[in-house]
Amino acid sequence: MGVRRLAAVLALLCEAWIVTGCSLPPRGPAVPEAAESRALPFGIPNARFYADGDPAPMVAEATLSIERVRSYLRAEGRPSEPLPPASFLAVSGGGDNGAFGAGFLTGWTTTGDRPQFRMVTGVSTGALIAPFAFLGPAYDGKLREVYTTLGPEQIFRRRALTATLFSDAVADAGPLADTIARYADQEMLTAIAAEYKKGRLLMIGTTDLDAQRPVIWNIGAIAASGHPRALELFRKILLASAAIPGAFPPVMIDVEADGAHYQEMHVDAGVVAQLFLYPGSIDPDLLPARSRQTAFIILNGRLHPERTEVERRTITIAGRTISTMLQASSYSDVVRTYFLTKRDDVDYRLAYIGADFTQPRGRPFELTYMRALFDYGYARARSESPWHEVPPGLHTSRGTRPSGSAD
Repeated sequence: MGVRRLAAVLALLCEAWIVTGCSLPPRGPAVPEAAESRALPFGIPNARFYADGDPAPMVAEATLSIERVRSYLRAEGRPSEPLPPASFLAVSGGGDNGAFGAGFLTGWTTTGDRPQFRMVTGVSTGALIAPFAFLGPAYDGKLREVYTTLGPEQIFRRRALTATLFSDAVADAGPLADTIARYADQEMLTAIAAEYKKGRLLMIGTTDLDAQRPVIWNIGAIAASGHPRALELFRKILLASAAIPGAFPPVMIDVEADGAHYQEMHVDAGVVAQLFLYPGSIDPDLLPARSRQTAFIILNGRLHPERTEVERRTITIAGRTISTMLQASSYSDVVRTYFLTKRDDVDYRLAYIGADFTQPRGRPFELTYMRALFDYGYARARSESPWHEVPPGLHTSRGTRPSGSAD
C-alpha cells in the first residue's frame, strides 16, 4: 500500500471515529466478581453451571435427573431398577462443518440403532445441532434443511471496514438470529421441557468473556421453568454459543444478583473447548447407582493435517494459524474426553471427518461444500464401521519393555 493510499485510509478511519462520536456499542454493568456465583438469569436457580466451578450443583442436577428417569419408568409401568443403559451425545463446534454432524445423525436414524440420548451437549455449530438431536429422528428433516439449504445470507451480513475498529464484530449475526428464531420456537422449547421431566438433559456451552469462564446452560430446566422469557433466553444461548469472537457480535445476557441487574458478555464456547461431555471434577461415585453408559462423540472437523501453501500476507497467516490452533484443540478435547470416559467406565465412540472427504472448501457456509459434507456424514453413519473406539494416533496399551531399558 502506497503512502498516499495509506493516508487516505487513515483519514477515512479518523472521519468515521469522529462521526461515531468515539462510541462503542453500549452494554450494562458486568457482574462483580464477588456476586458471580449468585448471578442468575431471570431467577432460574439451575439454569446454568460454571464448568470450572463447584461440581456440587451439577451433581445435584444429575441426581435429580436420575430420579426423574425412575419416576417416568414407573409411570410407564416399566422396571426402574436397574436403570436401562444410558447413551450420551456430545456434538462439537466447527462452523459449516456442522453439516457432517447433521448428515451423520440423519444417516444414523436409517440404520435403526440410533438410541434416545439421556444427555446431549453442544458447542457452537454443535449447539445448533443439539436440540434437534435431543428431540430425536422426528426433527431430522429440519436438521437436513438447516445444513443443506441455508447459505451465507442466512448466517451473516458483512459490515463496513470501520466495524473492525468501532464495533464489536466484523459481521452482523442478525441473519443467524433470525434463522435460530425460525427453528428454535415455542413448540421446540415445550418438547424439550417434556423430555427434561422424563430425566433427559440438554446442555449447551458458552464462554462468559467478562469472567473468562466456561458456562454450561441447562436448557431443559430453562424450558421447564415456565418463565415468560424462557424462549428468548434459549435463543440467546444458541446464538452466543455460535458467536465467534471478532467475527460475530457477543451476546449480552441479563442476570440478577442481590437485587441488582447486570449484563454478561457471552461468546462461542469453542474459545474454551470444542466439545464437552461433563466436567472432570464430577465424581461419578457421588451419583446413585448407574447403568451401563456409552458416550458418542461427533466431531465436526478433521483430525489429520490439511496441507496447503500459505500466502505471505498477514490476514492469511493469521487465519491459517487460528485454524491450526482449533484443530489442535479439537484433538486435545477428544483425547481428554476419552480418558474421562475410561476413568468413569463409560464406553467411548468417536466419529469425525476423515481424510477420504476431499470436497474443496470455498467461502464460509457455501452450500456446495455443505451438501457434499452432509452426504458424506450420512454415508459414514451407514457404513460398516462408523465409530472409532480410540482417538487416532493415541497409544493406549503398554507393551513389554525391551531388555535393559531404563526404569
